[in-house]
Amino acid sequence: MQPILWQQIYNPFGNMIISTLLGAIPVVVMLVGLGFLHLKAHVAAGAGLLAVLIIAIFAYGMPASMAGNAAFYGGLTGLLPIGWFAFGAFFEGAAGFGTPVAVTAAILIGLGFSPLAASGLSLIANTAPVAFGALGTPIITMAKVHNYDVIALSQMVGRQLPFFSLMVPFWLIWAFAGRKAMIEIWPAILVTGASFALSQFLVSNYIGPELVDVIAAIVSMVALVGFLKVWQPKKIWTSASLQSRVDNSQDDIGPIAITAATVNAPSSMAATRSAGTSGATSASSTSGSAARDAAQPAARAQHSRVDIIRAWTPWAILTVFVFVWGLPPVKATLNSIFAPNFPIAGLHNLVEKMPPVVPTPTKEAAVYTLNLLSATGTGILLAAIVGGLVMKYNPWELLKTFGRTVVLVRYSLLTIVLMLALGTLTRFSGTDTTLGLAFANTGVFYPFFGTLMGWLGVALTGSDTASNVLFSGMQKVAAEQLGLSPNLMGAANSSGGVMGKTIDAQSIVVASTATRWFNHEGDILRFVFWHSIALACLVGVLVTLQAYVWPFTLIVVK
Repeated sequence: MQPILWQQIYNPFGNMIISTLLGAIPVVVMLVGLGFLHLKAHVAAGAGLLAVLIIAIFAYGMPASMAGNAAFYGGLTGLLPIGWFAFGAFFEGAAGFGTPVAVTAAILIGLGFSPLAASGLSLIANTAPVAFGALGTPIITMAKVHNYDVIALSQMVGRQLPFFSLMVPFWLIWAFAGRKAMIEIWPAILVTGASFALSQFLVSNYIGPELVDVIAAIVSMVALVGFLKVWQPKKIWTSASLQSRVDNSQDDIGPIAITAATVNAPSSMAATRSAGTSGATSASSTSGSAARDAAQPAARAQHSRVDIIRAWTPWAILTVFVFVWGLPPVKATLNSIFAPNFPIAGLHNLVEKMPPVVPTPTKEAAVYTLNLLSATGTGILLAAIVGGLVMKYNPWELLKTFGRTVVLVRYSLLTIVLMLALGTLTRFSGTDTTLGLAFANTGVFYPFFGTLMGWLGVALTGSDTASNVLFSGMQKVAAEQLGLSPNLMGAANSSGGVMGKTIDAQSIVVASTATRWFNHEGDILRFVFWHSIALACLVGVLVTLQAYVWPFTLIVVK
């Protein structure tokens, strides 16, 4: 039987308002499910996928078998390379689940910071690095699902976020201690922000998205430590409470000693939440005086050179493996050994994009590449094995850890598969194109509002990756209609999105639990909300300048 060629339609009801509302239903279903109904992520993603299947088939007239094949194609991509990549990233503790906020907030509490200060500062700091988090998963996923060039996208994000990587350390100290205190230590802040921003730019533009955060963080910490050996502020700050507002949060919990349980419990709690369970984990309560006594030795603890080297060894091994796996000659060699291509029957070259999205009807390819050897996740897995053996774990322990990790992230992997199925089907059915055409009507203001769309997506879903899957197709279409760079607006979706990470529900709950400031999520949200709004608007302003104003236009990746 001759395969049927199907041409996309972008206004199936002859009324752009109705067509846009229909095209938005799958996105709304998922966002409402996650942000307001508090459904588990895989349930919300499954509901969104079901919605787009119904709309694609019955409203847009896409053949049912073709819609199923498109969802299947996206699901395959979700398993490999994205799911395999994110699964490997779990070994280095950067696959999400609120881990950065959980660990840093617990450490700050152990150092004597108030719960509000520890929560708020951890959330604000968890912004500029997020787009390259989990070893670049948000960028890589966007490129895979919506046909962006991953290197061009990495370069463009790396020409937006470094401005904020430089700014956020100043912002943090101002929010914590006030403008005067910030000015007193501006050299140290500048070294911290500039070293991170420069590393972020160089790695994202000349290596790729995978190692951006790892390298930038290491460089920044080393630079700050080295700088403080030759420079000291005139005044040493000893208060650990917020100075920019009344902060009585310490009175609610009393002093807390930093212990292994304090740091690990929030991380475990966050992982448990990601698996769809509820509850909270905390360190045991202690008396105020005992906590102070326990906290003081922890703050003064000295580690031997051997212990420090041992602690950094897995990260060094990971960095080497990911760097090598990202080299084009290495990828080409591995792909020449094993990387079979599988055209998706019933979908490949059977869907045509139509004007005005393209000048002439253009067939959409659907070829799945099983690049298991060259996938970054394989390099990460090998790094975990080598690191484990170097750290003197026996193979059986490593195998058991692998099995526990599979169980722990099973719902996360299912969520990835369902979300990529959803995103791929919106692309092949044309529903994301309908949204893009509608948003193109905002005209000259689109760069600003398109950036805030990414912010809203992360604020509701808690994931820059999820926001990129949902909105980046629309961003691409709208940019092309307005004569803007698709890379600019794809990057804007991710860069604007990271500022929404400050106020998403999962991060705030993790922060309150990590600091043992239970039932004060509202206080944390009120503290960080305006910081999130202001930073997102600043990203929108930067993207608008990059779209229209020289010399900012010179740094846009076409």
